[in-house]
Amino acid sequence: MTANPSPAAREAFGPAAFQLVLLRRMADFQPGLAEEARHRLGASLAQQREANKRWQAMVRSPRSRGALARYRSVLGPPESTGSRTIGDLTCEALLWPVPLWPGLRFEVLAAPDGAVWNEWLVRAPGARSPVLESPEDLLPWSATVDEVARAFAPVRPMEGTAPTRWRLAFTASGRACVAEFTYGLLQEVSVRADTA
Repeated sequence: MTANPSPAAREAFGPAAFQLVLLRRMADFQPGLAEEARHRLGASLAQQREANKRWQAMVRSPRSRGALARYRSVLGPPESTGSRTIGDLTCEALLWPVPLWPGLRFEVLAAPDGAVWNEWLVRAPGARSPVLESPEDLLPWSATVDEVARAFAPVRPMEGTAPTRWRLAFTASGRACVAEFTYGLLQEVSVRADTA
């Protein structure tokens, strides 16, 4: 008996398949949430593995046209673009919707020469940010890197354990915390006992 292919499987490599790639990395921290989201996309584990395999092949291809061209071909035209100043340089910020997270956008920051500097999930313009006051507010998938950095400033960026991961160290409610992010979305927080 053969099941009908899901929308994620039927399309060429597009937004649904790209979301499966995001979920593949997030499953390292939050397997339950990632599995629920994969089911919402109507995709099997095999389809997710295939999407990840195809994405890795595109990234590593010697004929690759570059990261920005890859995102445009996979995600289509960006929902919005704008300028962002980082230090002395101005770059282009491109935003795409991600249906799994309606309040977020996938942001790509590109240098004037087209090189991609950063690629991650950010809060959608106009969407409400979460209220973050204590470590207990830091629920998986509830906040972005920027939101946690603003809420618990000053923070100390730490090296991530993979290219798509970020870590922030900070103090909240008198406790030392380290927040782990994948593609810019909060995955988990480790909290040490109160420092008295």
